[in-house]
Amino acid sequence: MSDTRTRPPEPPEDIADAEAERLSSAPAESDGPTGIGVLGWFRWMWRQLTSMRVALILLFMLSLAAIPGSLIPQTSQNAFKVDTWKGTHKALTPIYEKLQLFDVYSSVWFSAIYILLFVSLAGCIIPRTWQFVGVLRAKPPAAPRNLTRMPVYAAWQSDADAEAVNRAAYQRLKKRGFRAHLGNSAVAAEKGYLREVGNLLFHFSLFALLAGFAWASLASGQGGKLVIVGQGYSNTMTQLDDFSGSAFYTSNDLDTFGFKLDGFTATYQTSGDQMGTAREYAAHIRYWKGADDTKLTKGDIQVNHPLEIGGSKVFLIGHGYAPVVTVKNAKGETVYTGPTAFLPQDGNLTSTGVIKVNDYGDKDGKKTQLGFQGYFLPTAPVNFDQTGPISLFPAAAEPMLVLTAWAGDLGTDSGLPQNVYQLNTTHLTQLKQDGDIARARLKPGQGWTLPNGYGTVSFDGYQEWASFTVSHRPGNAVALTGAVCAILGLIGSLFVQRRRIWVRATTTPDGRTLVEVAGLARSESAKIAEELADLAVDLQDDAPATEGEPAASDEAPASDEPSGPTSPADPNSKE
Repeated sequence: MSDTRTRPPEPPEDIADAEAERLSSAPAESDGPTGIGVLGWFRWMWRQLTSMRVALILLFMLSLAAIPGSLIPQTSQNAFKVDTWKGTHKALTPIYEKLQLFDVYSSVWFSAIYILLFVSLAGCIIPRTWQFVGVLRAKPPAAPRNLTRMPVYAAWQSDADAEAVNRAAYQRLKKRGFRAHLGNSAVAAEKGYLREVGNLLFHFSLFALLAGFAWASLASGQGGKLVIVGQGYSNTMTQLDDFSGSAFYTSNDLDTFGFKLDGFTATYQTSGDQMGTAREYAAHIRYWKGADDTKLTKGDIQVNHPLEIGGSKVFLIGHGYAPVVTVKNAKGETVYTGPTAFLPQDGNLTSTGVIKVNDYGDKDGKKTQLGFQGYFLPTAPVNFDQTGPISLFPAAAEPMLVLTAWAGDLGTDSGLPQNVYQLNTTHLTQLKQDGDIARARLKPGQGWTLPNGYGTVSFDGYQEWASFTVSHRPGNAVALTGAVCAILGLIGSLFVQRRRIWVRATTTPDGRTLVEVAGLARSESAKIAEELADLAVDLQDDAPATEGEPAASDEAPASDEPSGPTSPADPNSKE
């Protein structure tokens, strides 16, 4: 017959204290420095910095510090947007500049938090890993003297040999995946080490994630380029529209490659609530690697499917139209011809742009330049006078070019850089006709005679363009791997249950064998009771209970609780 009692939930203090000391990696709490003078202060500050509490605080501070970087335009991402923001918020600009809010991720205060978190994690991981290795090399904790004090306990008497029972229990626990040790009169077993492995994996992964981001910020760069169909691109500084590098990645580190844009495919939803939504964006290219541009390889670049060349990735960012315009002066000479990219302003690709004619020639004995501002409408409305310059659909079903003209000095000869998509009208005069602003609405093949004898403009058609970002970020793979491993480690630390089981078979004064089994969960686990019950049932084959009075332990009074090892550990108890 078996004797099973519900035991007090508190684990034995001697075992709990010893094991907590062995497995805990938290630094010792103290109210102040434990040393003398400067050394004591450094020791105290190091313990605080490497504590889990401070690491969580730093992680929270880092997440808060990243918020301004997503709300305020950043110089490294879009310098033009930063300049626009500064022009709109002139009162706040000096304050934001002093706080480095336009360069959050490279600011002194953000870097300080980042480095402190990095050091804190390293200080947590190294001693914790060393202690865990020591636990793996050590034997499972020996059975306490009084097993009846364990949260889950069962006992019975048998006529089987005590040593045989202990050996059988050892073999059965090994088969169940426990780390087991057979002593003189008891078996100690432990399982669930993957819980601590999960904890360490989570911390290592978080460390790798931070390292990956740091590597990316120090050794990454990207540039943008708009390419019209039929034209090409070579990955050099002279051909990039913009470029942002880093400390270890400059214009001299650009990968050598290039490509030609042969065509662009864009299809859109033609009905329903999603009408006008892009269904396919694909840039068809031929690219080369290295200095030899004669060996071309065909390829496609789609959204979220970049082209990888060497250590760089070419992403497809946008798409639009480039009206083909020919401008002739009063003498009939062609002074400008070719496509000019217009920038989309909405989902239907209503696009705005400017055309600058630098070499118009002389007008009335004075050097003159022309500038045109306008809209390109892929699908122009029928009732244009009521709707204004808007496009009804992103595909070029009814293309129209709307232009206004300016004459004078464009300012391009000053040597100062200008935005190719903006027209500086400071030294320009807008052309008028009959007292009103001269404006033309042109369809492909149509022309416009400019007022005041400035010549003609013809709308010859349009071409498509695609914008690309050439990105070099070497730390992305490390950061992604760290993020995935962190999730796996967190799952392991939450769902794997750490538990111990002891089996002791001893010979009683009457010649029979007392078999005791006890379990202790190091986490809030109800599984220990089920495992102990299954083990007790299995051991009945090797040590069947004998008829007679149930065995009683001197350390535990009899209990009226129902039989069965089903009492779990108290969640508030500490091992």
